[in-house]
Order: sequence, then C-alpha cells, then structure tokens
Amino acid sequence: MKGMRVMRASYVALMVLALMSSRAAAAVIDWQAELQRCRALRESVAPLLQAGEGISAVGRSNRSIRRCIWIQRIAVRRKIPGAEVW
Repeated sequence: MKGMRVMRASYVALMVLALMSSRAAAAVIDWQAELQRCRALRESVAPLLQAGEGISAVGRSNRSIRRCIWIQRIAVRRKIPGAEVW
C-alpha cells in the first residue's frame, strides 16, 4: 500500500513538472515576429480608423488588437528593439 502511494506521488510530481516545462516553453515570445505582426495590423487598421470607421466596422478582432497593445507595452518596458508605443 505504501509503495502505491509513493508511486502515485512520483507520477503526480512528473505530471506537474511536464506541465510547468510546457508552459515555460509556451511563454517564450518571438518578439520580432510579434512586433512585425502588430505593425502590419496597425498599418491595415489605421487608414480606416482615421476615416472615422469604428473598430467593429474594421473587421478586426478586439482580441488581436488588445494582444498587440499588450505586446507593444511589454516590449517597450523590456526595451526590445523596434518596440513603439501605440
């Protein structure tokens, strides 16, 4: 019985380590690719916004715009080359 508990605890520990490592790998951001994607999004949306269209009429997801704003803010804070304030 005691051996089963030890085996179960070690299994749980291995699962936790696997989840932590996958999250750490997923947290790595390719800053230059993200900044380029945000620049392209800004270039495609800016003329429509200047013409008076609302964000919903532009046809872009609010999520993508919020992500770009977040990426830009973090990149500026970390002094990533090419980062600009939105």
